[in-house]
Amino acid sequence: MMKGAALHAFQLSRRSAHSLVKTQVRCFGLFPKVQPVRVRVMTMDITGTLVSFCGSLEDHYLGAAQKCGVNLSPDAPFQESFRQAYKEVSRSHPCFGGQELTAKEWWKMCVNRSFDLAGVEMTESQQDIVFQRIYSTFGSHVAYEVFGDVLPFLRWAKRNRIVCGVISNADERYGDSILPMLGLTHDELQFQCYSKDFSLEKPDGRFFYAAMKQADPWLTSDDPLLASHVLHVGNDYSKDFEGARRAGMHAVLLDRYQQGELTEEWRRRGALVFEDLIDIVNFLGRSNCRLG
Repeated sequence: MMKGAALHAFQLSRRSAHSLVKTQVRCFGLFPKVQPVRVRVMTMDITGTLVSFCGSLEDHYLGAAQKCGVNLSPDAPFQESFRQAYKEVSRSHPCFGGQELTAKEWWKMCVNRSFDLAGVEMTESQQDIVFQRIYSTFGSHVAYEVFGDVLPFLRWAKRNRIVCGVISNADERYGDSILPMLGLTHDELQFQCYSKDFSLEKPDGRFFYAAMKQADPWLTSDDPLLASHVLHVGNDYSKDFEGARRAGMHAVLLDRYQQGELTEEWRRRGALVFEDLIDIVNFLGRSNCRLG
């Protein structure tokens, strides 16, 4: 038996080791693989999960500028310029401006800054015309398409009394125009949560809890909705998987674009990763969990 200083040292050692393991889990985002016992609600990301972009940023942004008579350098680094502009405007005006700016004002700042960083010179009049063309494009079905498995999946969920909705780091245009034009209405997606409306963004747990509140009125049973009754489906490890798991929900990721090493890293860190939504149906079937 251990006594005195030896026992104290042993206890300290165990606590230190436990603390180190917890620190490593936090640092590397390691999560144990768990299977849901019951699924009543599914929260879903939009872009890359339900909907894909058509074309590229260069096609839409630089193409709009060319059509408006703007002179462009053939090697304008637009992709990186857009990323930097998006980060800058997001830092200065989070959540697409929240209650301070309209989505259109926010995007005008982002679009104009993107062209500035790419070294594209435009007059103020050209900026206005180019932005309006771009904003109209990304508010329509021209720039998006629904993945083929989405509607069959949502119909399966409805038959099994699972309430489905979206939670997206986006502005309200998805709900106002884009999703309805793509055939995704409140009949398929009962609730919709956008960071612009809630002034919250994934992976903030408060955003996931807000989605639960939006889902609650659609439930057909009076049982309290628990976080463990929610399955989140997304395509980003930090925003979707970690965010949902830290909020106490179940989560899976979709690898729509065959990302290879990145996907394997997600799996190594504890994520369940599937190629499409039908794989999720099969997974839930194998799990023998209660639906609805």
